[in-house]
Amino acid sequence: MRYPQGGGLTAERQQFRKGLRLQAAERFPLGEASAAIAKDLRVSVRSVQRWRRTWDEGGPRALRSQGPASLPRLSDKQFAQLEAGLAKGSAYTAGRTSGGLWPASRR
Repeated sequence: MRYPQGGGLTAERQQFRKGLRLQAAERFPLGEASAAIAKDLRVSVRSVQRWRRTWDEGGPRALRSQGPASLPRLSDKQFAQLEAGLAKGSAYTAGRTSGGLWPASRR
């Protein structure tokens, strides 16, 4: 799976994960065991425990996505150049370094 710039999940997968968290949150007030919720939602028990702790501290709103953890390291222009180079294949990038040539120790 190719991740969007900045890594992490695509917007579609973020929505899917948010849905899982909110489904779990609906069951927390009922006192259901984390293991049962995890099995039904097909996630790890540890994830449900983490979601429950977050829910206990801040309610359902705390389970909403907080967005990306960090800003992208590449500018839009740099990312476009990278994508173009990758589309050309390994011949385009073979032997390239920041100076254009391999150091003597790598020849």
